[in-house]
Amino acid sequence: MTVRGTCLCGDVAFEADAPFEFMGHCHCSMCRKHHGAAFSSALAVHPSRFRWLRGAEGIRRYESSPGGSRPFCGRCGSAVPGSAGELVFIAPGLLDDDPEMRPQAHIFVASKAPWHEIADSLPRFDAYPSGMGEAVPFERRSEPVAGRVRGSCLCGAVGYEIGGPVAGPIANCHCSRCRKARAAAHASNLFVELPEFRWLRGEDLVVSYKVPEAERFTQAFCRTCGAKVPHVNAARGRVVVPAGSLDDDPGAREELHIFVGSKAPWYEIADDLPRHEAYPPGPYPPPSRRPRDAGARG
Repeated sequence: MTVRGTCLCGDVAFEADAPFEFMGHCHCSMCRKHHGAAFSSALAVHPSRFRWLRGAEGIRRYESSPGGSRPFCGRCGSAVPGSAGELVFIAPGLLDDDPEMRPQAHIFVASKAPWHEIADSLPRFDAYPSGMGEAVPFERRSEPVAGRVRGSCLCGAVGYEIGGPVAGPIANCHCSRCRKARAAAHASNLFVELPEFRWLRGEDLVVSYKVPEAERFTQAFCRTCGAKVPHVNAARGRVVVPAGSLDDDPGAREELHIFVGSKAPWYEIADDLPRHEAYPPGPYPPPSRRPRDAGARG
């Protein structure tokens, strides 16, 4: 069996042949920032069974740790496959086909985002499972400030803050565009009003890619590290914040899944949050169902 995949813009394409080695979810802060998601997922394959179809020359790389490279499409920002050790790691959110393998574990759950709850019964590891390697320390990219919620990219060059705590909700979107944009099982987005948002640094480093045929679907990312950062829609007076980019607990929590009709076949929703085949009825994002003072603060 051969599976194929592309980045969001389609410039980068690849294919890989089964059998695959393993599949799992990572909750480390570096993966969350790189993907802008609640967690990253990886499908491992031997290099002899992996092939670039096009666009390898357009891939940019950021060394997030000694010997650890995080590749991304220079045009749209999608995280793309990369090698580590003796394997190639594919973000299955990029796949157009079902790999017919399912996730086997959660790793780095000690670094899990405070706004995300793991609801399935897969094995959990605080860091790497025994024998897989040593954890690399990651320094917080911004200092906490009372009454504000801060976030940053992976390299730290881009930083922002929003008024907090934020009511939410955080919405998990399973549409194919979000899956390819974040190279993840789903996107997790927080929506804030423009007056509540402020760039702290690096606004000039933000690259925006709009899907040509979309009304407004736009991905924003740091040109240096590829990490997903907020997209400011001045015309609508709203900012879409990739929740994985947050440094602080926003107070908001995941409250709904949307576009589950387009859900990745390899990912199962295990929580009991409301699910919608496409957009939920009424205004979007919908008002939070949680009390205004619920949740922790940064």
